[in-house]
Amino acid sequence: MQGKKQYQEKLFTNFQLSDRVPSDNIYRKLKEVLDLQFLYTATAKYYGKDGQKSIDPIVFFKLLLVGYLENQPSDRRIVHMASMR
Repeated sequence: MQGKKQYQEKLFTNFQLSDRVPSDNIYRKLKEVLDLQFLYTATAKYYGKDGQKSIDPIVFFKLLLVGYLENQPSDRRIVHMASMR
């Protein structure tokens, strides 16, 4: 008897991106060995006390690091690449 798939879109999906990243991924390994907490104290004097909050210095450093490792010279390309992954 021939079957036919009845596709029904799910209202809710259970998805976690970190489950999809392989355990041997270079960025997963970097996350295990890099402790970037020192960036908060090292960059504190460059941030003002008033106005809107800026981007987290650790996030900014990680974006620059990914841009370097992926050979992406443009900030816009780095942000676009980060939004896709």
